[in-house]
Amino acid sequence: MTVEVRPASVFADVRAVLGPKSPTANVCWCLSYRVPSKLNQELRGPARGDYVAELCRTGTPIGVLAYDGGEPVGWAAVAPRADTSFARSRKIPHVDDLPVWSLWCIRVRPGHRKQGISHALITGAVDFARAHGAPAIEAYPLDNGDARVDLTMAYAGIRKNFERAGFTHAADTTSVLSGHPRVLMRLDLR
Repeated sequence: MTVEVRPASVFADVRAVLGPKSPTANVCWCLSYRVPSKLNQELRGPARGDYVAELCRTGTPIGVLAYDGGEPVGWAAVAPRADTSFARSRKIPHVDDLPVWSLWCIRVRPGHRKQGISHALITGAVDFARAHGAPAIEAYPLDNGDARVDLTMAYAGIRKNFERAGFTHAADTTSVLSGHPRVLMRLDLR
């Protein structure tokens, strides 16, 4: 298997990884941290996918996708922290005033898990942020030790995967996801 990570700019590929089986389903589409809370609540069903399609048509790609033989098999959301709700979070602290980027969601499609794709996505997100001038990148994974994590809530990633990618613990948070504390992990890109 050869995994290639590329900017997420093709909506059909983003839909293949993030989209619902039913077009009317109300799934995240990885918008929860990307858009203001009010807009996030207003976007329902197909409107969420339409919003992501518009993002794909304009501006900087909205993250990175992992491909296996041309098939999209994984996703990582990465953007400047200032463009996310993490900029205003009371639970996830700011370590300093650097204009860091945030990596907040990793998703690997069923049938492709446990093949190193999440590691490739973390590396690809770091490379993407670096190419766009990020001085550092942060992630907010679960600090689960060896405890099992519910796959639905594993989108934040787990601490040891970020440690393997060179991230270091920068701060504790008061955020808890699926019963596990989240930590702020950081990688300096300067």
